[in-house]
Amino acid sequence: MNRFVRRFVHLAVCAAVAGIAYGSEARAQDAPQGDVANGKRVYLATGCFTCHGRAGQGGAFNGPAPHLAKTEMPYEGFKTQVRNPVKDMPGYSEAVMSDQEIADIYAFVQSLPGRREVKDISILRD
Repeated sequence: MNRFVRRFVHLAVCAAVAGIAYGSEARAQDAPQGDVANGKRVYLATGCFTCHGRAGQGGAFNGPAPHLAKTEMPYEGFKTQVRNPVKDMPGYSEAVMSDQEIADIYAFVQSLPGRREVKDISILRD
């Protein structure tokens, strides 16, 4: 498959996932109750941090991985991505990661500080 076709397919899949995720009526406040401490434990134990960073800042371990800190993705979209991911992310079936563990990870990434404005990062102000 040539580069253009791969890029088009990738963008189409991302658009479909975004449409599912953002078209949902569920928002962060509609997520099941999650345990932040257990979410951090599962996030680290399952290796999410290797691509998404320890602080959910994203990264480029195996290509660009989105930042997760303070994600605006509704819980149902987040869960769908964990279960049936696009691109290189491995999928986590219910036998591997329970719905409660996904809710815990979601609570953890929601608890992380989001991105800051460049002007708010002291080392970059000079």
